[in-house]
Amino acid sequence: MRGMRTAGPGQWIKRIALTLLLLLAMAGLGVWFFLRGSLAQLDGRRSVPGLTGTASVVRDSQGVPTISGTDRKDVAYATGFTHAQDRYFQMDLLRRVAAGELAELFGARALGVDKEHRLHRFRARAEAALRAMPAADRALLERYVAGVNDGLNNLGTRPFEYALIRVAPRPWSAADSLLVFWAMYFDLQGNLEARELARGWLKEHATPEQLAVLLPDATQWDAPLDAAAVPPPAAPFPDQAPDWWARADTAKTPASARVAALGGDAPGQAELHGMVGSNNWAVAGSRSQGGGAIVADDMHLGIQLPHIWYRAVLMVPDGHGATRRVAGVTLPGVPLVVVGSNGHVAWGFTNSYGDYADLVTLETDPARPGKLRTPAGWESPVAHEETILVKDAAAEKFMVRETSLGPVREAGGRSYALHWVAHAKGAVNLAAGALETATTVDDALAVANRSGLPAQNFVAGDSKGNIGWTIAGPLPRRAQPGFASTFPLAGDSHAAGWNGLLPPEAYPALRNPADGQLSTANSRQLMGADFGKLGDGGFDLGARAHQVRGAVAALGAKTSEQGVYSVALDDRALFMSGWRDRALAALGDTAVAAGAGVPAAAPGAAGAAAPAAPAASAASAGAAGSVGAAGAAGSAGAAGAAPVAGGAIGAQRAAARELLRKSWSGRASVDSVGYRIARSYMWSLYELLYGGASAEMAKLAEKADMAAATSRWPVVVARLLDEQPAGWLPPQYASWKDLQLAAMDRALAALTRDGKPLAAATWGERNTQEIAHPIASAVPALRRWLSAPADQLPGDSHMPRVAGRKFGQSERMVVSPGKEEQGIFNMPGGQSGHPLSPFFLAGHADWVGGKATPFLPGPPQHTLMFAK
Repeated sequence: MRGMRTAGPGQWIKRIALTLLLLLAMAGLGVWFFLRGSLAQLDGRRSVPGLTGTASVVRDSQGVPTISGTDRKDVAYATGFTHAQDRYFQMDLLRRVAAGELAELFGARALGVDKEHRLHRFRARAEAALRAMPAADRALLERYVAGVNDGLNNLGTRPFEYALIRVAPRPWSAADSLLVFWAMYFDLQGNLEARELARGWLKEHATPEQLAVLLPDATQWDAPLDAAAVPPPAAPFPDQAPDWWARADTAKTPASARVAALGGDAPGQAELHGMVGSNNWAVAGSRSQGGGAIVADDMHLGIQLPHIWYRAVLMVPDGHGATRRVAGVTLPGVPLVVVGSNGHVAWGFTNSYGDYADLVTLETDPARPGKLRTPAGWESPVAHEETILVKDAAAEKFMVRETSLGPVREAGGRSYALHWVAHAKGAVNLAAGALETATTVDDALAVANRSGLPAQNFVAGDSKGNIGWTIAGPLPRRAQPGFASTFPLAGDSHAAGWNGLLPPEAYPALRNPADGQLSTANSRQLMGADFGKLGDGGFDLGARAHQVRGAVAALGAKTSEQGVYSVALDDRALFMSGWRDRALAALGDTAVAAGAGVPAAAPGAAGAAAPAAPAASAASAGAAGSVGAAGAAGSAGAAGAAPVAGGAIGAQRAAARELLRKSWSGRASVDSVGYRIARSYMWSLYELLYGGASAEMAKLAEKADMAAATSRWPVVVARLLDEQPAGWLPPQYASWKDLQLAAMDRALAALTRDGKPLAAATWGERNTQEIAHPIASAVPALRRWLSAPADQLPGDSHMPRVAGRKFGQSERMVVSPGKEEQGIFNMPGGQSGHPLSPFFLAGHADWVGGKATPFLPGPPQHTLMFAK
């Protein structure tokens, strides 16, 4: 028609573009509203059938709840509701890890972990434990479960993680809460199989005299609680080392890449291998300014988002008209406070690292098909067919054979029964809930001995000033009292195993020591007769415990919460200073001069034999401390290493010596290059001496290596360098100095493998946080929004302030019972697992900076009410 115009091509393009932008904006808003729909409800009132009376959740500005109710079951309901709304996906992962059900969420890539964990049939054990549970505990757990499922169902949309992986969340059950305990068994005692296999390999490849040196029972670093007991003297070095000692050829296997990563300068899963947790200590009222005990606790665990712990205050009716304020941290999935204070008693945990599992060798006979021989005789294992559901694939059938001693597992062509305390009746229960009403240290220790959880060092203090230590969790009753084997058992050696659980009245305990302090840090707790009730399941070598004990003693006759808290931030490098001294002694003028004409090593395989030295360099070596052929070439090639800037080994060594002198603060500080060089030097010696053996052990189990066999290996290597026994010098080195220089050159090559100058290799550059939500790995595009800042942290493994890339102090708590207002607390991450929540990282910066923030929540900001 006249007067109308037809739109030109340009206008249509604009219209299409605007339409697309509008659609994208609408889609973005839709995603935004969907994600916000799974945020927790903070305010309002809900009608809940089944409540006895009323309950409330009052949150402060960081989302920390104070949960109250008419009775304990109402508090449990509100706790479950809150856990589910903030952390349901985390809870789901915990139960699935324990039960071997991850493939249902993540597909075939999780089958390996599922099969490894399904071997234990913990879901079936959880159902059996429920049937045996006291009625009152079962009722409490059922109310918690009701709260969890109501919390999940009353979110506006399903938790965002399930939308990303395209799976619907499954309801919670009472058995799932028990599985959360078993998830912690894997976390805290999952090293025991690999440790026994590694030690078994060593036993078969070393004489008893060599084993006594390689696997010491204690060292000068240990800080036992029964301090009057003195560690035994170190065994003398026999005339010859084992045949595998410092074998470079076997270290060329693929497993050596993991061995190389142990040094901390090749990223990988070995990050956690050299780090164990945790610390706790208590000061008696005789040494506190307020007259009550002061208890400190920082449990060391892998750190991700959301964080494993969930802060809470539970206002618990005691049934007599009064209410106990129980403050601390909970574990989502369980209705109890794990560590904290109830106003009368405060308590904390560290992993005890006792020997709580045996691998028992099983025999077969073609004449007895289907039967296995245990030390007690022939038996027919019970077969259980397990079905593993797999996302986007057919279900897998998995056969588990179980003997009277435990499930059958295969390793190195042999069959073993895994006899683990986690399989025993009573391994998991809710007895620890009685800590809510404990009034004295004696009450608390008695509760600890009855508790069903992975055996922990339990340190407690009360408002009267008493302090005490015992073990919380089941202990095996040894068939041979006082003896615990740390090697696979065979034949009649089962007499040294265990049968049933130790009765609570037989547990070791200490109360009110004369010096007014107690501390544990995963090392050997006892040197006396009671040690045999625990055994050695992978103790830390003791440097951290030694430093904690000394730091607490240095607080003086009277101290406060602030003084006690300072121990948690102690990053002095007392242990590593000896390795710095050894490194400096190796880097003398002769060593620097001898390397001046030698090119830096090209990239090579970890542990590869050193090339022959140039004739001129070899000829120049002749004085004491000179560099021989192997040392001159340096064995500097590390896995993936590149030549160091500077071009000559002499320049590298000179730079390292200067940095060890000047970039050394005496601490694991973020700006220290000297600390990182000393640490890498120590681990390079590990690779050169133990790399071949570790590669062989890893064929038995992924986590089996020399560091799994004994954490005391640095003490053994230090003795070697100090005593220099002739029969233990590896033949490829002309002298002990050559070995040390080869290790140093190797360390320097790794530190500069990207072509960066050595001066840039600070400890902070290595110890940079990588804390993220597990979904960030599945959806890398979201990592930016699902990660904590990449902060550089001071601290390391052999000091109180334990810190790694993804491992460290999972909380720092200091509290005097009855004076909780003066207490101190911080932890990584925040209360919520949702990145759009204001509580996702609330408080994280305080943990990074070590700020002494209050133990109790702040003023109320939000209130959610529940009523019948």
